[in-house]
Amino acid sequence: MRKLIISALAGGVIIFVSLYFAGLIAGSRDMRRPQAQKVVKTVFVDTVSNGTVPIVVPANGNLNAKKRVELYSEVQGVFRPGSKLFRAGQEYRAGQTLIRIDENEYYASVQAAKSNLYNLLTSIMADLRLDYPEIYPKWQTYLNGFDLEKTTPTLPKMDSEKEKFFISGRQIISNYYNVKNLESRLSKHTITAPFDGVLAEALVTEGTLIRSGQKLGEFINTGVYELEVSVSKTYGDVLRVGRKVELANLDGTKTYTGEVIRVNGRVDQASQTITVFIEVSGENLKEGQYLEAKLEAREETDAIEINRSLLLDNNQIFVVKDSILDLMDVNPVYFTDRTVVLKNVPDGEVIVSRPMTGAYAGMLVKIYDESKS
Repeated sequence: MRKLIISALAGGVIIFVSLYFAGLIAGSRDMRRPQAQKVVKTVFVDTVSNGTVPIVVPANGNLNAKKRVELYSEVQGVFRPGSKLFRAGQEYRAGQTLIRIDENEYYASVQAAKSNLYNLLTSIMADLRLDYPEIYPKWQTYLNGFDLEKTTPTLPKMDSEKEKFFISGRQIISNYYNVKNLESRLSKHTITAPFDGVLAEALVTEGTLIRSGQKLGEFINTGVYELEVSVSKTYGDVLRVGRKVELANLDGTKTYTGEVIRVNGRVDQASQTITVFIEVSGENLKEGQYLEAKLEAREETDAIEINRSLLLDNNQIFVVKDSILDLMDVNPVYFTDRTVVLKNVPDGEVIVSRPMTGAYAGMLVKIYDESKS
């Protein structure tokens, strides 16, 4: 019995002590909820000053040499070595021999035809002296200047019908044009450079048997190039020949100035674009090089240009009025990949110049002070 009483008293003491300390702990807690601190975000702003904004249309394309010649053979023969190897990248000056095809056999046939013409001329001289003494000196002078090792000279001018009938009846005219035809074909055994340039493609090598009509390579001038680009037909009425164009390589490390030299008068039906040709020259430019062009199509007055990320989906932008963000309706008139041209933004308006996360109309903000940075 005594043990039960002692156990009950001990349990009551423990419960009392526990309740006492629990009350102390509960009383020490501050039940008041702390006030939320207002966070004022800092914004970067610009003051609007409307002006004239040039509308620049981006375009791109590959360079092509303005002067280029595809080399074809009109005769058959073996490709003989020259002073320079016929290889891609080889430079030639105007008039230098690009290709020389063996002409020995054909040269012999040309000389035989010229010799036949010379014999015909010689055979008529006695008749001319007797029957036509007035024209004999003219033909004698021509015969004296006839050299088998040189190009056949042009026949003397025939002034009367009797002279024409006589010369034609002796087959001189037909033989003369036969010789000129052979000489013309003989000259095609040698292909010379029409201008200063470089061999862009070589399809044959020395010692190759070349056939008539075979393509031999391509020769280009490396001084002037053309860039073919396609732009929207919207700007077809403002793109004019003579406009200057800024060009840049893919890395943006080098810039060039080109000029519009041709504008196609037909709109591509599939893409609704117009082809524009830009002439450009400069060091380090190569055939096939990729360039980006910026065409100044027109100018927008009373407009500003901002980053595209600042324009909201509903054609609005954030402005700052008395440290409070507000929304303003604007009229976007032209987009690029990075910027947008806006109208209907009053001068002096303070607009947000950098994107903000979580921004909303009525938000309290603080304008960044550059003087303290």
